[in-house]
Amino acid sequence: MNFKQTSRWLCLVATHCLVTGAIAQKTGPVKFTVSMAEPANHTFHVTMDWNAAGSDTTLLKLPDWQPGYYQLMDYASNIDKVVVKDGKGNTLPWVKSGKNGWAIATKGVHDLHAEYDVKTTRKFVATSYLDEEHGYLTPASLFMHEAGKLKTPSEVTIKPFDGWNWVATGLDSVPGKVFTYVAPDFDILYDSPLLVGNLEELPAFKVKGIPHRFIGYKLGNFDRVRLMSDIQKIVEKASALIGDIPYKHYTFIAIGPGQGGIEHLNSTTISFSGDQLNSRGWNGMLGFITHEYFHHYNVKRIRPIELGPFDYDQGSKTNMLWVSEGLTVYYEPVIMRAAGLMGEQELLDFFKKQISNVETKPGRLFQTLAQASAETWSDGPFGRTGDAVNKTISYYQKGPAVGLLFDLAIRHETKNKRSLDDVMRNLYQDFYIKKGRGFTEEELRATIEGVAGTKLDELFSYIYTTAEPDYKKYLGYAGLDIDVTTDKHFGTFEITQKASPSPLEREIFRSWSRGE
Repeated sequence: MNFKQTSRWLCLVATHCLVTGAIAQKTGPVKFTVSMAEPANHTFHVTMDWNAAGSDTTLLKLPDWQPGYYQLMDYASNIDKVVVKDGKGNTLPWVKSGKNGWAIATKGVHDLHAEYDVKTTRKFVATSYLDEEHGYLTPASLFMHEAGKLKTPSEVTIKPFDGWNWVATGLDSVPGKVFTYVAPDFDILYDSPLLVGNLEELPAFKVKGIPHRFIGYKLGNFDRVRLMSDIQKIVEKASALIGDIPYKHYTFIAIGPGQGGIEHLNSTTISFSGDQLNSRGWNGMLGFITHEYFHHYNVKRIRPIELGPFDYDQGSKTNMLWVSEGLTVYYEPVIMRAAGLMGEQELLDFFKKQISNVETKPGRLFQTLAQASAETWSDGPFGRTGDAVNKTISYYQKGPAVGLLFDLAIRHETKNKRSLDDVMRNLYQDFYIKKGRGFTEEELRATIEGVAGTKLDELFSYIYTTAEPDYKKYLGYAGLDIDVTTDKHFGTFEITQKASPSPLEREIFRSWSRGE
């Protein structure tokens, strides 16, 4: 290929990107096949068959990140040996377009076939991985889409390594086709990881007639019946809090220990080891599972407006991860307490820890919650490290602490008739159900203050400024006391009950501390 040809193709790519979004899709699904014939090489082989629009140039794109993990991942750097052919088997030339695009010369071509290898090097919930025992597929790192055509349906066929007997995923199966799944568009495909290997499924349960499954790799030794019983209680209480179950089936996918967790619309992938479950604490794992499960409401459906449609190239920045992540952390112990899986003192100790995490870090004096949310793309979810470690905070820590103050303030202002639960339900109904979109910062504030029935300027200053939260005031609404001035270095703060709370304070504490 000469320089003039390359330049012409790149110009056509730019034109193509402007017009393809407006082209109605009349063609069938993009069909992918994933094979793993030599898992010891840590490489998946992907084939892709689809119908092009007949333009001179077709641009394939691969996402640069996985929604739910707010970091650019450079997935394209793991793509190798790209070959593209037309319907007659003729090889078509292509050039790399930007960081994560492949521009193909397709003048007069309608049927296209591409294949490529995907190298895997890291065991992590946001990256694909393959070894001799199992395969974990993060679709955003594996499956290309034609630029501007994210609404195209897709079909994925998995060819497991010889001897592997199972594929776990939230995708719907194709009747009559083994290990073949469909997605109505690429947003759904990229939101549906797959686990392949000799897996184990625990006894499933139903909530309101909807099946919930738990499938994993090397689950280990633990009380399986107890775990599923406890997870059922979590699902029952979390779904009752919102008042709706929006999926047809749900799958907990356990991918092995030490790899994190990411939420999806009807599944979650979680780090899990039954052996570690016994040694590190049962409730710690249940809290993790509660967090990832509740995310299918809070962030997947109750979401900042920036988090969908996604910008798969640049990332989707928002000031409201303190809501999406921080309030999800807040609801971990609240839901577990409601489910009878956590005691009253454990609930208080949880928030003592969150407040201590905030108050013992000097970053609280330099970075706001809104800034921490937006700057996570560069700072990371727990703030910067190195020389700048003391200039940042984590929305995972301050978010739940502020969430507690909002909840108690709403209960106080409404004489315990309403709570933060009403905020979550209203956001779900007003924006996800009725408007089919996320909410703006202004709409979030209007919803919270609408539920409270009053302006909450002081509380919102804790989001947009570095003002010190008045924990004593807001915890006092529930008849609680706290001293955050005695030892900010060691964080030996105690949350205690007042000796003589008022009747309203007693009522607020009783309902809040029971997860009601």
